[in-house]
Amino acid sequence: MTQTRFHDLHQGESALLLPNAWDAGSARLAESLGAQAIATTSAGVAWSRGYPDGDALAVEQLLATVGEIFRVIQVPLSVDLEGGYSDDPEEVAELVAQVTSLGAVGINLEDGGQEPELLAAKIRAIRQRLADSDTELFINARTDVYLRGLAEGEAAVQEVIRRAELYQSAGSSGLFVPALAEPTAITAIATAAQPNPLNLMLVPGLPSTDALYQLGVRRLSAGSAIAQAALATAARLTEAFLNGSQAELTEAPAMEYGEVNQLFAGHSAD
Repeated sequence: MTQTRFHDLHQGESALLLPNAWDAGSARLAESLGAQAIATTSAGVAWSRGYPDGDALAVEQLLATVGEIFRVIQVPLSVDLEGGYSDDPEEVAELVAQVTSLGAVGINLEDGGQEPELLAAKIRAIRQRLADSDTELFINARTDVYLRGLAEGEAAVQEVIRRAELYQSAGSSGLFVPALAEPTAITAIATAAQPNPLNLMLVPGLPSTDALYQLGVRRLSAGSAIAQAALATAARLTEAFLNGSQAELTEAPAMEYGEVNQLFAGHSAD
């Protein structure tokens, strides 16, 4: 079962490397390059749909993207739901039910700048909503203590641990702490979060993947980094084209048309 497979990927002998896609094309590309699982990036999805990041994306657009991605991949898919696009736990649970019905086996749900008790309530509502189904949803509880600078030093470590315990008691499957990078803090949080595996986001200065695994990290996400790099490349080449430097575009490294087209062979509309 894909759901069990996704859970098992967090228990391997190396950290799960999770590329974050923003549409069907980027997801299929990641799969073709050997990704064992794929996650969406809320920022990338929002940008690709013409919205800013930060709960601005229409839910219908999110669901459309999830459906489009699931149509072209076979590996497990986890969906970034930001804060669930609602402060009502029951509404969040209903959205999660829709996402899982499309094929998602995992979600990210964040506390952002709100009280952690609200995220705990959302997690409980999700578990209750899915209690009568066979869904083994992986709920990755994200806390933004480090990302938003809500605390510093040892106080930040202890606040993350407090929230991790709260989310785990509500039914979380994993803990995601973006912007956490200091080795001692990583180990302390990873140890306290057990049995929930610790997920970090790629940031400059982060230890190597092997070193992170030794520190207790079991999942590393690219976040919006791949989408940002892709947009930066597109911006540079578009600017060159508009400024008359067409050779920069024609000589730039590129996938062959047929190579790209082959990625989607067998995925034509019915």
